[in-house]
Amino acid sequence: MAVRDLPIFVQLAGQKVVLLGDGDVADARRRLLERAGAVVVADLSPQARLGFVAGASDAVAMAARLRAAGLLVNVADQPELCDFTLGAVVERGPVTIAIGSGGASAGLSAALRQRLERLLPERIGAIAALLGGTKAMLRQALPDGAARRRGVAALLAEGGPLDPMGEGVLPDEIAQCIAVIATENDNQAIGILEEIILTSDSPDELTLRAARLLAAADILWHQQGVSQAILHRARADAPRRLSEERPAVPDTGLHIWLRRPAA
Repeated sequence: MAVRDLPIFVQLAGQKVVLLGDGDVADARRRLLERAGAVVVADLSPQARLGFVAGASDAVAMAARLRAAGLLVNVADQPELCDFTLGAVVERGPVTIAIGSGGASAGLSAALRQRLERLLPERIGAIAALLGGTKAMLRQALPDGAARRRGVAALLAEGGPLDPMGEGVLPDEIAQCIAVIATENDNQAIGILEEIILTSDSPDELTLRAARLLAAADILWHQQGVSQAILHRARADAPRRLSEERPAVPDTGLHIWLRRPAA
């Protein structure tokens, strides 16, 4: 399944963006842009990075004008005129979760946002700030990128010291946690090869354990014909390898062997 839209987060602090139009919709766009630190201008500027049209009767002409100037354009409530769309946003400190429907329904995105607002605790922001302040320590303790990723995953795992959905008190600093994870990684001299036997081509049919293994895998070996929808549940940067036979156990890390459903 192809990705219809590429989700990106644009740093707009101190950057000019053009906003054309007026009324309540334009005011809402302005508030959102200014909250992101953008400098909102009402006409073309050589330094402008993005263009927005909201509440304008001649939206088609305005969008064409902005696009001719080389800007990516968003037109409120008219996804067919957009180069990019804006999703519903959930914020937890430095963590931002954006929900998009490809322009199909802003109401659906809003409903999902409201549901996530109730599910996601405020501690997520504190965890992000804690991890962000210890990047140098993490790199020193776990210089290997794959080991560092596994270590951070262990810290954030269900029941772990930094479980984002947990209820325990967060540590003031995670130096001790990092030391424990580093020791565990040093002791993992042999990699783990897990086998997932699929019962369906649908990712909705994956067991909870299989879904977790896919999310944690460093490399995926799989048979020809394994559903792309299932492979998409793994990290995008985890290499994919075709193999009709169970591969040899690699030296380090967590690896997955996927067998397609029986005919």
